[in-house]
Amino acid sequence: MGPRGPLAALELRASKSIGNFLSSIDRFAHRTNSLSPFAIGLPMANAMETSDLRIALFSGNYNYTRDGANQALNRLVGYLLRQGAAVRVFSPMVAEPDFEPTGELFDVPNIRMPVKGRGEYRMPLGLNAEARQALEAFRPNMVHVSSPDPTGHAAVTWARERRIPVLASVHTRFETYPRYYNLAFIEPGIEWILRRFYNRCCALVAPSQSMIDEYKAMGMHSDIGLWTRGVDREIFDPGKRDMEWRRAIGLADDDVAVAFLGRLVMEKGLDVFADSIAELRRGQVPHKVLVIGDGPAREWFERTLPGGIFAGFQTGKDLGRALASADIFFNPSITETFGNVTLEAMASGLPVIAASATGASSLVRDGETGRLVPPGKAALFADAIAP
Repeated sequence: MGPRGPLAALELRASKSIGNFLSSIDRFAHRTNSLSPFAIGLPMANAMETSDLRIALFSGNYNYTRDGANQALNRLVGYLLRQGAAVRVFSPMVAEPDFEPTGELFDVPNIRMPVKGRGEYRMPLGLNAEARQALEAFRPNMVHVSSPDPTGHAAVTWARERRIPVLASVHTRFETYPRYYNLAFIEPGIEWILRRFYNRCCALVAPSQSMIDEYKAMGMHSDIGLWTRGVDREIFDPGKRDMEWRRAIGLADDDVAVAFLGRLVMEKGLDVFADSIAELRRGQVPHKVLVIGDGPAREWFERTLPGGIFAGFQTGKDLGRALASADIFFNPSITETFGNVTLEAMASGLPVIAASATGASSLVRDGETGRLVPPGKAALFADAIAP
């Protein structure tokens, strides 16, 4: 596919995505009288308002390391607070987080993630006495869990004991992570744990129809609503393309820049990206690699992609400029539940080459706004990228 192919206009707004989430909450709350054993705790359907909500939100990473999931959660909490709801967030806290949290944040017990190369993340360890006291004092009438970690499990148990409704949101394909750390043999066990966790909740929300279909087929839950995502069109727009910036980082005007955007961690499909670029080079297809982002696997990625241009972590207007200044967006990841970066690339006017997996398959129209390729097939990804 040649660079910068024709794309349909994208006018999705963050307010619309949050509206979808609130619709899920509203639908969920309105039928609590039929959800045994969660039959009490919320106003009756005809009296339910956003301002009636007292939500205890549990996150494994609310603000200490920036990622797509916590950006969505912080926007949600900001909107809920503006609408008069009460929200208290329970998540690991660190001395120097990546950004200030939206709303009131309470610390939970945690340790450094016991996975090699992933020490920037924390593992929540449940609810200690202080967290339980804070939870009791807050008196939530709804619990929202966003990560199936030990604290999330403890929160679900706490809520079930008090017959408080629990809503879970799905943000990533945790069950696919072990294969990237030579632990694929434990994936069936991870799926069993997830299935038990989610089926103890009253309902789920997921960000794409493909993710809903996948999790229903896996038996994760029978009631999964759609909480989609929006894109900031003030930041992500084809008009943000900057030829001077391209030249400054080493891209000639006629270079075809194949972009990767995201945290540089193996579960984002870095190995498949590198293998696909190797196929392009073997075929002598003219291109340049532009990597936007940072993370613990950056050294490996730089070593595997000699000559690649690494723009580092970008945010806000700088991110919009960097993305619009590329020519093709390549996302080989299979761990996405939605893929904010894919939507941002489309809003920036880029054709997308993506794995035909959850997330991208709900966003990309194959042959029109990009190409969907069977996951892991480096030669087929290279064919799709080549002119």
